Amino acid sequence: MKIRPAAVAGTFYPADPRALASMVGQLLDDARPDEQATPPKALICPHAGYIYSGSTAALGYASLRPDKHPIARVVIAGPAHRVGIRGIALPGVDAMATPLGEVPLDLELCQQISKLDDVDIRPDVHAEEHSVEVQLPFLQSVLGEFTVVPLVVGDASPDAVADVLEACAGGPETLLVISSDLSHYHPYDEAKHMDAETLAAICALRGPISAHRACGAHPINGLLTFAGRHDLHPVLLGSRNSGDTAGDKGRVVGYASLAWYQE
Repeated sequence: MKIRPAAVAGTFYPADPRALASMVGQLLDDARPDEQATPPKALICPHAGYIYSGSTAALGYASLRPDKHPIARVVIAGPAHRVGIRGIALPGVDAMATPLGEVPLDLELCQQISKLDDVDIRPDVHAEEHSVEVQLPFLQSVLGEFTVVPLVVGDASPDAVADVLEACAGGPETLLVISSDLSHYHPYDEAKHMDAETLAAICALRGPISAHRACGAHPINGLLTFAGRHDLHPVLLGSRNSGDTAGDKGRVVGYASLAWYQE
């Protein structure tokens, strides 16, 4: 059995299982979004270190209600930070590990989408990548048992990403998660203005979003295309930046969580 080990435990989030469970539990307890009548089909959540973006990411995961709307599979699409690629990469493993345990891949679905033109099996792309991994402890805490389809998205068109999401989307048992931060390393006020413009465009389904405004622009643009096909609309759950949490205000990174619902 091939397992992709945690690459950023101890840096982006605690490596000790008890400390990690406690931290995530507290972040989820502090996040109290308005309860919707229907579950979200998709989320956009940030992927920085938990001291910076964990409180924002928790807003997205606290919106899930697995007791009322069980989720069995999660498709996570995040950007490539370590290895530049064209297209979309699968890790070629059977499970992904975090300090909270192992999450099995949906191997049948991974095999199916690996046959698509824009999808390759690239363990090297996933090996040190954090954008998918940091979402897993939140999902493990909220959902318990589930399977995952981990996608690292490089230079890929919105239609190509949307087609892969389409192939994975299933029904209400499947959640789509887009992993992305917003602007990077601008002064606080400039970043706030830039991120507000970006979020307004996303909420209006107005793309494409540039990589200068969101590091996960390629998966976001794929979700915007997918949303247009399926009448999904976003609800902004909250936004802030590292200057609001644990960073200095001279050079900040922006974060937001959005939940996407069927019209």
